[in-house]
Amino acid sequence: MAFNRILIATSVKRLFSFTALFLLLLILLSCSLKKQVAIDQDFSSQGFHASWLVDEETFSAIANIDLTTPEGFYPVKAALIIKKPSYLRLELLPVIGVPDFMLTATPEKINIFIPSRREFYNGLPTASNLKKFLPWSMEIEDIVMILSGTYPSFREKNISYREFQEENLWCLEMKAQSGSSLIIGLSGNNKLQKLIRKNDTGKELYNVEYVYNDNHSNIADKIIIKMGDGKTSLSVKYSDVKIEKSEDLSVFNLVIPPNVKSINLE
Repeated sequence: MAFNRILIATSVKRLFSFTALFLLLLILLSCSLKKQVAIDQDFSSQGFHASWLVDEETFSAIANIDLTTPEGFYPVKAALIIKKPSYLRLELLPVIGVPDFMLTATPEKINIFIPSRREFYNGLPTASNLKKFLPWSMEIEDIVMILSGTYPSFREKNISYREFQEENLWCLEMKAQSGSSLIIGLSGNNKLQKLIRKNDTGKELYNVEYVYNDNHSNIADKIIIKMGDGKTSLSVKYSDVKIEKSEDLSVFNLVIPPNVKSINLE
């Protein structure tokens, strides 16, 4: 009988220890999951992810662009209108006269008009189609989000998160199982300072730096975009900025002029 009582007591102790360990693991796992979710939700729900433009607003400005390509350096001026997540209108402005180049994009299509050639192009808003007219390869949403002071969405599933400090920046790395990743850097006042996008092989696609000369302004004084080829970059400075609430999307639909050749990109 005494042996049985000792055996029962030992079994109970073992069961209690196992149960306590199991509960401890559950608590730790729950905390870890909550922390990961909190990082993502907190990071995307704060004002800094859309530091000067919310979804229902339209941003318009004159953009002074310094473009560097393997072929040379090109300073250009453009009229720009954007609306998140993927609406864009871009018109390159000459010193005098009508725009040299007009591009509009929506989630469904892009239209490009080149007046000097009297050619009108239309097609899907893919990076490959844009690459035919712009000296960089980037998705429409990436362009719009970067130019509106935020970071593109990271749609892949099973994402891991890593926080780290880099000089005076708080950084968050989001990495998918495929290997693609997005690193976002924030200053102490929650302004987006940099982002780095890499593909599934770890190759850098582009990196962006936001420069703020006025600590009280949410709009970056300069946006510097460097492509992964190490040869193409553009620096964007805004003037005549307007931010308006508008549901009218007609400005992003470019109508083909009469007697102009229409070319489908597909």
